[in-house]
Amino acid sequence: MTLNEAMRLALEHFRAGRMAEAEALCRAILQAAPGMGEVAQLLGVAVMMQNRPQEAEAILRQSIAMRPDLADSHGNLGTVLQSLGRMGEALAAHDRCVQLSPTTPEAYVNRGSARLTPGDRNGAATDFARALRLRPVDALAAANLGVALREAHRVAEADRALRRALVADPGHAEAMLGYAHTLRELGRLAEAKTAYTRAVTLAPAKTEALCYHLYLMQTLCDWTDYERLCARVTEIIDRDGGVVIPLAALSIETSPAQQDRSARLFFDRMVKRAAAPPLQARSPSPSGRLRIAYVSADFHEHATAYLAAELFELHDRDRFEVLAYSYGPDDGSAMRQRLVKAFDRFRDIRSVPLDAVARCMADDGVDIMIDLKGYTKQTRLDLLSRRLAPIEVTYLGYPGTIGCPHMDYVIGDRFVTPPEHQPFYAERLAILPDAYQINDRRRPLPDHVPSRSQCGLPEDGVVFAAFNTAYKITPPMFAVWMRILKRVPGSVLWLFEANPLAAANLTASAQAQGVDPTRLVFAPPRPLAEHIARYRVADLALDTLPYTGHTTTSDALWAGCPVVTCLGGTFASRVAASLLNAAGLPDTIARSLADYEEMAVVLAGDPGRRAALRKRLEEGRMTVPLFDSHRFTRNLEHAYQVMWSLHKAGKPPQGFMLTAG
Repeated sequence: MTLNEAMRLALEHFRAGRMAEAEALCRAILQAAPGMGEVAQLLGVAVMMQNRPQEAEAILRQSIAMRPDLADSHGNLGTVLQSLGRMGEALAAHDRCVQLSPTTPEAYVNRGSARLTPGDRNGAATDFARALRLRPVDALAAANLGVALREAHRVAEADRALRRALVADPGHAEAMLGYAHTLRELGRLAEAKTAYTRAVTLAPAKTEALCYHLYLMQTLCDWTDYERLCARVTEIIDRDGGVVIPLAALSIETSPAQQDRSARLFFDRMVKRAAAPPLQARSPSPSGRLRIAYVSADFHEHATAYLAAELFELHDRDRFEVLAYSYGPDDGSAMRQRLVKAFDRFRDIRSVPLDAVARCMADDGVDIMIDLKGYTKQTRLDLLSRRLAPIEVTYLGYPGTIGCPHMDYVIGDRFVTPPEHQPFYAERLAILPDAYQINDRRRPLPDHVPSRSQCGLPEDGVVFAAFNTAYKITPPMFAVWMRILKRVPGSVLWLFEANPLAAANLTASAQAQGVDPTRLVFAPPRPLAEHIARYRVADLALDTLPYTGHTTTSDALWAGCPVVTCLGGTFASRVAASLLNAAGLPDTIARSLADYEEMAVVLAGDPGRRAALRKRLEEGRMTVPLFDSHRFTRNLEHAYQVMWSLHKAGKPPQGFMLTAG
C-alpha cells in the first residue's frame, strides 16, 4: 500500500467513526514517513475524538511544528485547549487558524464557540455572522449566532438568526430549542409552546428541553399531561437520566435530596469547566475594610432590586467596601439610578468575558463575592464555573443549592435552611437569626386605596388575592382554591394576570371544577406602588405550594394584608413561612394543605380576626424583624465577618447559626 493509499484509508476510517483504526494507520504512516503534518493533524483529531485531550494537544503541536501554515492544526488545537479549560490559549490558536484561513467558515464558527464559552457573546456573534457571510446556508452557524444574540439580550436579532437556521435545517434540535426560548422572551407564548413541543420531539434525549417545555406549560397554566411531565422530570433526577433545569425541580413536588441531586448534576454537566486557573492574587484593602461584591443581572426594575436596594445603602462603610458587578440591562429607571449610587463601585460587565471579570475582581481586591442569581433567568453560568473570590456566597435570587463545589455558603434562616437540611446543600449553611430575606423600607406604601369597582371586584364578598406568578400555580393548589371558593359563598379569587393564555386556562379549569368563572378576577400588571395598593383592597392573600411567594409575600405583608401559607419541605416551599414568622404572623402558617384550606375558610368567615391580623401588621410594620432593614444588615454583615474570620484562620467553610443581636 502506498502512502497516498494509506492516507485515503485513514480518512475513510475517520469519516466512518472508526477512530482507533484511523489512529493506528496514521501512526504507521508517520513511522514510515516522519514529518507529514497533515497526517499528524489527523492523528491528533482521532486521539481527541477518543477523549484523550492531553495526548491530542501534544500531537497537534507536533503537527504545527511540521507544518506551521496548516490552519486545521491550529483550529483543532484550539478546540482541544478549549476542552481543557485553557481559554486564553484556545482563542490564540483559533485566531491563528482564522489568520491562515480567512475564507473558511468553520474557522469563524470554532472561534465563535470559544468566545461564547467564557461569556464574550458579542465577539461570538461577530464570528458567527462572518461565517454566515461566507456560507449563507449554514444551520450550525445561524443557530450559534442565535444563541449568542439571545444571551447578549439582542432577542429580536436572535429570532431572525434562529429562523434562518431552521430554514436551512428544520430538524436542527438546538436551533429549535433556542427559537422556543426566544419566542418565550418575546412574549409569543403560543408559538413558544409549539416550538418547545417540537424541540422535545427532535431530541428526546435532550432532557433540558423537556424541562423548559414543562416550565412553559406551567407559565400558561396549561396542565395537559401535567402529572406525566412531572413524573418524567423526577424520574430523570432519580435515575440520572439526563440534565434537569434546577428551577424546574423547584416548581414541582420534589424532595430536598432530589433538588440537591438535580443541581449537582446540572453543575457538572452544564457549568463546570475541565480545568480552572488558580485564583489570581488580589491587593488587600489599605483601610482594612472587607471588600464585598454583589453579582447579578437584576440591578434595575426587578423583584430582587425591590427587596435589596436598601441593603446596599445600609452597609457599614467603616467596615465594608461594597461593589456591584452587573450583567443585566440598564433600563434607565429610578431604581437603576438609586442602585448605582448605593455602591462604592458599580461595574457593568454585560459584555465582559469571564477571564476579564476574574481579572477585574482580582484588581478590585474582592474578598467575598455574593451571587444574587443562582439558576434563574438571565444568569451567567460562566460566572459560576470557577472561583472568582476567596469566599463565594449564594443569596436571595435562587432558593436552593447551586450544587457547586466552590460556592462556600448559602444564606438562609432556621425556616428555609434548618440545620438538618445541611446534607442537601453543596454549600455550608449560614443561618441568620430572623428571616433570610432583606426588605426595603423605601418600597412604596400608598395612602390611596383603590375602590373595589376600580379593581373590577364585586362590592360584597370576601376577596382572596393570589398574586404569585402563574408558573407557581399547580393543579392541586388550584383545586384547593376552588374548594375554598365553594365553601365561602360570594367570595372571589383575585389572580395576577401573567398572560392572557394563563387567564383563559384558569377560567376554563374553574368552570370544569364547578366554579362560576366570573368568580375569578384578573389583576393586570401595574407599577409597583399601584400593585401594592391592591393588597389593601384584598381581605386575605392565598399562597402557592410547592414554590411559595417571596417578594409577593413581602409585598402583601408590607401592605398589611395577612397571608395564609403551607409549610413545605424545601427552601422554595418554606420562604413564605419564614417571612410570616418574621412579620409576627406565625399563626397563619399551615402544616398541610387540608389545614391551609380550613384556615382560609375560617378566616374568611371571621372579619374580626382578619382585622386583628391586619392591625398587627400595620402596627408592627417598622419594628418587626422582617422589615427592620438595619437589624438585617447588621446580621448579614456579622455572617460575612464570620466567613472571613474562618478563611483568615485557614479553616474550611463551616456552617453556623447566628443569634439575634
